Amino acid sequence: MITRLLVLILMIAFCTNAIGQTKLFNGKDLKGWKVHGTEKWYVENGELVCESGPDKQYGYLASEKDYKDFELTVEFKQESNGNSGVFFHSTIEGTKITGWQAEVAPKGRSTGGIYESYGREWLIKPDPSLDQVLKEGQWNTLTVKMKGDVVETFLNGTKMITLEDEKIGATTGKIALQIHDGGGVKVRWRKVEIREL
Repeated sequence: MITRLLVLILMIAFCTNAIGQTKLFNGKDLKGWKVHGTEKWYVENGELVCESGPDKQYGYLASEKDYKDFELTVEFKQESNGNSGVFFHSTIEGTKITGWQAEVAPKGRSTGGIYESYGREWLIKPDPSLDQVLKEGQWNTLTVKMKGDVVETFLNGTKMITLEDEKIGATTGKIALQIHDGGGVKVRWRKVEIREL
């Protein structure tokens, strides 16, 4: 009886967590996304890969849909330089992106911080003591939670920042993954999922 009750509780918990969760990346192709720029975006072994091309410029892979309040979870593994990011509330023309970025970068470069593109630039960086949360060369889980004027980021379950900003809260826009310029960037992504709030 106790075993059945535990199974039932676990099933309810699983279903509750799954409610409203949408996979943005299907593990097969780039359906639901649009490529901006000439850098490389492809699927390999069920993983989404971004890689610098010969132009060594910025590149973006943006959702076709706009999002306002959400909880986005993505797993990433940095290879090569690994300098990238997750944009939200963004608009893109060519490779010019306006909006906000949750940083994804090597250690010492503020992964989980929030940067405003073509605006106020760095709005908040994590405390340097949190740098050790990042697992370079391994899979990491980044969560970006946007609700009203408040954005929070979590890296591998550790809260990196909390930022309240009316300008962010007043907008909506695309989710976009970034390849940084300069060449030599390669990042793998998987389990890109969003829950609208």
